[in-house]
Amino acid sequence: MGAYETQGFRMDNTGRRIVVDPVTRIEGHMRCEVNLDSNNVIRNAVSTGTMWRGLEVILKGRDPRDAWAFVERICGVCTGCHALASVRAVEDALGIRIPLNAHLIREMMAKTLQVHDHAVHFYHLHALDWVDVVSALNADSKKTSELQQMVSPSHPLSSPGYFRDVQIRLKRFVESGQLGPFANGYWGSKAYVLPPEANLMAVTHYLEALDLQKEWVKVHTIFGGKNPHPNYLVGGVPCAINIDGDGAAGAPINMERLNFVQARIQEMIDFNNNVYVPDVLAIGTIYKEAGWLYGGGLSATNVADYGSYEKVPYDHSTNQLPGGVILDGDWNKILEIDPRDPEQVQEFVTHSWYKYDDENKGLHPWDGVTEANYTPEGPNFKGTRTKIENLDELAKYSWIKSPRWRGHAVEVGPLSRYILGYAHATQGNKFCQRVKQQVDAAAAAINSTIPKALGMPETKYSAKQLLPTTIGRTLARALESQYAAELMMDDFKQLVGNIKAGDTSTANIEKWDPRTWPKEAKGVGTVAAPRGMLGHWIRIKDGKIENYQCVVPTTWNGSPRDHKGQIGAFEASLMNTPMVNPEQPLEILRTLHSFDPCLACSTHVMSEEGREMARVAVR
Repeated sequence: MGAYETQGFRMDNTGRRIVVDPVTRIEGHMRCEVNLDSNNVIRNAVSTGTMWRGLEVILKGRDPRDAWAFVERICGVCTGCHALASVRAVEDALGIRIPLNAHLIREMMAKTLQVHDHAVHFYHLHALDWVDVVSALNADSKKTSELQQMVSPSHPLSSPGYFRDVQIRLKRFVESGQLGPFANGYWGSKAYVLPPEANLMAVTHYLEALDLQKEWVKVHTIFGGKNPHPNYLVGGVPCAINIDGDGAAGAPINMERLNFVQARIQEMIDFNNNVYVPDVLAIGTIYKEAGWLYGGGLSATNVADYGSYEKVPYDHSTNQLPGGVILDGDWNKILEIDPRDPEQVQEFVTHSWYKYDDENKGLHPWDGVTEANYTPEGPNFKGTRTKIENLDELAKYSWIKSPRWRGHAVEVGPLSRYILGYAHATQGNKFCQRVKQQVDAAAAAINSTIPKALGMPETKYSAKQLLPTTIGRTLARALESQYAAELMMDDFKQLVGNIKAGDTSTANIEKWDPRTWPKEAKGVGTVAAPRGMLGHWIRIKDGKIENYQCVVPTTWNGSPRDHKGQIGAFEASLMNTPMVNPEQPLEILRTLHSFDPCLACSTHVMSEEGREMARVAVR
């Protein structure tokens, strides 16, 4: 039975039912229902998007040059990637080629988002699924310092006194009773396995990341004017280069601003090398020994990405994370992906609250329809339209559509990019050898280096065994953050070299006037968004938007069943996951949060909490 097939269980008549609604740490527009067998193992899962987006409807009839400013507001977390996809789609439709400097600045802005978003995801949205904050109060600060020296000897903040000071701050925070983001955690659950010292180290780095991330996004403010939602421009970027300027009129890019950007990039590189990657490796090693490597999250047999990080603009063969599709876990066979091909990318609504003329057929985004059809139904549906008790997965049950690649459900995200990058590198692609080097080094650390340091048994998991897991999904984000920061420094050096050679061009406005446009045009823009492959498709007629469709990462991963009964990656990842205590659904949160669900991107109408076996209140 394939990884993306249902397991023959129905939510309404098999096993005990757990409902987590909302599944959240920052995004609360998701509901998850699972069935457990008598051994508390998940045998069926239903993931529901509970909001309707509708931006496509708002954009009809508007100026294509303004689309980026609207779609960028789809999400306040992955700032910038929707705007970038939008301007690329318009440029593709109109045949606009941007200057090299604009390409490099856009790349730095996109990679800044990757590093920022990945660090925030792990430390502030996902780490608490692995880290018991309260346990850190019982840690020995000297042993914590020793652990830090073992997993990351180059990190300068590692003295016993440093960790003791953090522990005192944490104790005062807990004793105050105002826990903020730490409230309603399942502290003390047996599903947590880290020793107190590892918990204290991780909580300390949570605070370090909190301070640093607000500095990194200033790169967006320099090149894009602000964050979140930096400014973009069809034809280039909205910032002028004046290397001798004082930074006043129009906030031009001068030497002082460039030096600031370089310093932030170096901070990102240092944090990835000394904190982020070592933390994920250490935590992953300990949880691997607790059975979590194959204790759930095995969904990444079908993976896809459009490709990203072009070294040479407009030449996809120079993608430093190449695209493609891998099916059924066959890393030796990489299939080509083309977002323009109507046979490749299609969206289905058989089980989504939308309406097509023929709901057994998928639509390519250029021909996409966004017509709401909220009809909670099915013979096994219980509750009302506003108070759902349980959904029927054989009927419509989500505001998320079901995108498919040639009819296949696929997982997207940093894990998919890294599986594809590793496979491409193995087949000799010169642009992603660094990816293979990273993954091989991580596997060696998890198998041998860290176990030796911690007095644990060594293992021999290959990259192919390590990556397609919940731990592997979390690790891939850390490795991509490391890789993106390194590539960003290359982009920065190339930009400075261009400026020194006298090239200060940042925009091509030859086709800015709509009178230069064809009567009808269509284009597509793709981006390696933090959560996976992102595509925006546009049709332009008489200078206005005729149709606009976004297919975002969480649409792929969080999709409901399609007309064939194939399940999406969220649902597949939960199958066969054992739970320690169903009343404290850490395993569900840990697996789903490893994708970093962004339901604001994929959906936009909130249902009230229904009746379930265990009530999980997340505030």
